[in-house]
Amino acid sequence: MRDRYTSGRRWLTGGMLAAVLATGVGVVAPAARPVPTETIVVPSAQAESGDVEPAPAQEALPPGIAQPPANEIPTIEYDASKLPTPVRRLREQIIAAASTGDPEQLRAIIAANGEPPMLSYDDVPDPIAYLRSLSGDEGGREILAILIEVLEAGYVHVDVGTPDEMYVWPYFARYPIDKLTPRQLVELFKLVYAGDYEDMQAYGHYTWFRAGISPDGIWRYFLADQ
Repeated sequence: MRDRYTSGRRWLTGGMLAAVLATGVGVVAPAARPVPTETIVVPSAQAESGDVEPAPAQEALPPGIAQPPANEIPTIEYDASKLPTPVRRLREQIIAAASTGDPEQLRAIIAANGEPPMLSYDDVPDPIAYLRSLSGDEGGREILAILIEVLEAGYVHVDVGTPDEMYVWPYFARYPIDKLTPRQLVELFKLVYAGDYEDMQAYGHYTWFRAGISPDGIWRYFLADQ
């Protein structure tokens, strides 16, 4: 399998590649992806002997990120007017802020969010500084362009009626990668290269950036797969 970040990924260049490799976001195999697990309990005799240390429990994925069953085909939407008002307003605010070319314009949106959206599977002390670090250009405009492209793609409404209910962009994040039609592949190639699609087929799911907003208008995440 070709390296996911040398196969022609559309945006991952220069500083962004260095940042991704440094943070580890999106560069491990799917088996290492954080998933809900139970704490592994080590028998006291082993623990006392020092031969085996208890393994810490991993944190659950944030709502809307987990992959759906392979046979589940979500309904794809393109009409932003169908979004709940809080979701539609937040999406518009994010796109407007990103369109200025100044990552700092996102700070007020993040501050009003209640808690920062998840941008990495690791702690992020400063969300804006972290976004800049992902960008291939010094001004952070590349990552803003990715954010806009993601939020202008088709979306899906997932986990309806559960605490994890979410509006997710692009819909590829919750759509079986092996069931994309030719028209949908054209839409995918607006975000990534054909080589990236080949890698996604090998991994079994979409692996590029995605964004999630809860029905009450809370920005939950913007991150690439891990």
